[in-house]
Amino acid sequence: MTYHSVVDRFSFPVPLDPLSAVLFTALFLGVAYLTARRPAYGLCALVLAIPIAYSHDVLRTTVTAPKAALLGVALGLTAYRGCGQALRRPPAPLLLWVLGIYALATALSIAGSSHCSATIRETLKAVEYGVLFAVAYLCYALDPDDAALLRAASVATILVALSALGQELVGAPSGLFIGPAIVPRIAGLLEGPNQLAAYFDVAVAMLGAWALARRSALLGAALGLAVCADVLTFSRAGLFGLLVVAGTIVAAGGKPALRALRPGLLGLIAGLAGAAGWAIYAHTPGVMRVSFEPSVYAGGVGNRRELWSAAWRMWLAHPIFGVGAGNFELLLPRYGVYGVRTHANSWYLQSLAEGGIVLFSATIALVGAVLATFSRGLSLARLRAASPWVVAALAASLALALHQTVDYLVFYTKVGDAWWLLLGIGAAALRSDA
Repeated sequence: MTYHSVVDRFSFPVPLDPLSAVLFTALFLGVAYLTARRPAYGLCALVLAIPIAYSHDVLRTTVTAPKAALLGVALGLTAYRGCGQALRRPPAPLLLWVLGIYALATALSIAGSSHCSATIRETLKAVEYGVLFAVAYLCYALDPDDAALLRAASVATILVALSALGQELVGAPSGLFIGPAIVPRIAGLLEGPNQLAAYFDVAVAMLGAWALARRSALLGAALGLAVCADVLTFSRAGLFGLLVVAGTIVAAGGKPALRALRPGLLGLIAGLAGAAGWAIYAHTPGVMRVSFEPSVYAGGVGNRRELWSAAWRMWLAHPIFGVGAGNFELLLPRYGVYGVRTHANSWYLQSLAEGGIVLFSATIALVGAVLATFSRGLSLARLRAASPWVVAALAASLALALHQTVDYLVFYTKVGDAWWLLLGIGAAALRSDA
């Protein structure tokens, strides 16, 4: 048996079959029942479902486990009469408004769209994030069970990390091509290594913030495995995001944070040891990716230089409403990039190209509103007194806001769902702290 560090994975549409329909229905009804019993149970189910797609196609859309769980939580919340009134209390209205404006700007980009179905898909994705934020906010406001939620987050993180680390043995979906050597870039349950690193931006923010207040063996294992796997994605922006998360948590926790984050430090050492092993295998320290030069082989997804140039040309050609949300990857050949189908490797440039100045402005407003919500009035003393969920929301949002200058991550619902779920919990915790 020959070891292959990279194993190509091909995505094919999987139609919804009777068995899958039964499983989705059972998940939907089960989560609805759990939520009706206790909102915290529904929120935990969402945390566990987000990284597991189990995607099936029906009527030109996809049915996934997270969507079924989300609808189940929404149905279960109807058992609590009048609970929606909580969404009128700050900071929920501001965040829902800016996300609504972002969804509207995405929809308006259909004016220049060549592929309207892609624009509709991206608009509905923004709506999904809004619903997820709302149900997470309401669940936590009704039933703030931190212990159960933290256990669910730890289990989900361990599951994702182990699925990724296992690819060191069975082969990863992408790799670094350094001379004759191929070094795997693990992704696990996520779509790619950069997406996995972004998911860990959120997961490590949650676990690290709570390590300041409530340490446990399960939390420590999850934190260590997440950091180790994050290093082995070889995502430079992901590592930078991890540093941003760690810096925010240290600022919130002071010197005790260094002890609380010890499992993460051990994971970092293990990840660096693994990276050093691959450097020895490749006979070059280039595996550490300290250069900002694009890879010689980009795996069929281009490189940032040509993608950013194409995004800029798209905006110049369609400055107001752009080429249409979801259209960037489909229009690349028109702008001189052939044999490539991917996003712009920047949320901000993607929004500028696909939605023009309208969507770009909405994106900046959205990021600004999120950061302002969780940092407003937070002196260092108040940050240290804030709920761990608030610290986690701020840390993850800072990391993703910076990470997405060189990657487009909210395009992937596993990343976007994890972020907006944390924002919903953090907003509810922020209201409780007020």
